Amino acid sequence: MQVTSSVREPLITGGKTLKDVTHDVSRQVEGKPTLGWILGLLVAVGTLLLGSLALVATLWEGIGMWGLNKTVGWAWDITNFVWWVGIGHAGTLISAVLLLFRQKWRMAINRAAEAMTIFAVICAAMFPVIHMGRPWLGAYWALPLPNTFGSLWVNFNSPLLWDVFAISTYFSVSLVFWYIGLIPDFATIRDRATGLRKTIYGALSFGWDGAAKTWSRYESVALILAGLATPLVLSVHTIVSFDFATSVIPGWHTTIFPPYFVAGAIFSGFAMVLTLMIITRKVFKLEDYITIGHIELMNIVIIITGSIVGIAYITEFFIAWYSGVAAEQYAFINRMFGPYWWAYWSMMTCNVISPQLFWIKKIRTSIIATFALSIVVNIGMWFERFVIIVTSLHRDFLPSSWVMFYPTLSDVGVYLFTFGLFFTLFLLFAKFFPVINMAEVKSIVKSSSEKRK
Repeated sequence: MQVTSSVREPLITGGKTLKDVTHDVSRQVEGKPTLGWILGLLVAVGTLLLGSLALVATLWEGIGMWGLNKTVGWAWDITNFVWWVGIGHAGTLISAVLLLFRQKWRMAINRAAEAMTIFAVICAAMFPVIHMGRPWLGAYWALPLPNTFGSLWVNFNSPLLWDVFAISTYFSVSLVFWYIGLIPDFATIRDRATGLRKTIYGALSFGWDGAAKTWSRYESVALILAGLATPLVLSVHTIVSFDFATSVIPGWHTTIFPPYFVAGAIFSGFAMVLTLMIITRKVFKLEDYITIGHIELMNIVIIITGSIVGIAYITEFFIAWYSGVAAEQYAFINRMFGPYWWAYWSMMTCNVISPQLFWIKKIRTSIIATFALSIVVNIGMWFERFVIIVTSLHRDFLPSSWVMFYPTLSDVGVYLFTFGLFFTLFLLFAKFFPVINMAEVKSIVKSSSEKRK
């Protein structure tokens, strides 16, 4: 006799069977595209094409098309780079860390979160490459070239080079982790398919046969990759924070940046997962798999990480006061009351105040409220990166160098290009790949979905 907790809601609702799981997830891959998916793809591709005009113009004319100047040498480009890297953090956390902690609620959302990670990192990597001005002449120097190629001019003491190694490692491990998880589901679709579809998914499934020994190896590899990926949750955004923390710029030169950036990355990453999952569950009719319980648990993570970020903001001000350094103190006063005060207070409202609404259970379990607040959080996290970068640079050590930064159409256009690329890739993934991990969900469907006696 099985006893089901009367307190904890089942992870999978609707009394689903193993056959139901296969059918509900596979039908999105096997069926014709829905009208909602087609409209979404048209908007994403349209944004991608519109943004590509700005990208081509930037590559042709150079980064003088951007609003940068002698004082503000980093602005929208690095802001967007850090923002996209942060969004990619939730996928690894959900897939690797929660796997090691045996959190079963991750099983319905980990596939889409991992895909989001990969696409976000692709978008992030574009900005440093474009910022090189003429990347075809020098981007390859960031790679570990053999000495026979010529003299190595990279500075291994530079955090910018550390970014190359950290992000490329993060992308590689995340890609392998994501694809390994897809193999059993590709095999399921292969066995249901005919003709060309069967050939394509047969090749993607790498000859998966579902034997006990195959499953044993699969689970071992998943654990190993989770162990490798877990340190990356901390290391990647820590190294990104070193781009600023290792400098002597007031507002950047602080040791709180690594944990502060990691918490902010998880904060924004979970917000983006919520945005995508709420749309996905509605369009693909997956409400029984991505439940209110999943949404509530992710909102709790947002409360925790949002509170950590809020404490970091306060700590920054305290350290600036405690340091007794006039330039450091001015940097933070300028953030609050200077020309970019609107960006600072937008950041505080979106990142510190809005997540506290999730303490109210009615809001925490509301689809509409969660969707709206998830977007607000990511707007706030973009403003956070903008405030850190631009407000710290636009007031230089010399008052004669003080300038304002104003984004140009090229700045905005390149940013739109990454949005178009991200959503185009995600929509293609959601249509042609199983958006939910069938193999893992089947392992919990019986205990989760049996009707209470």
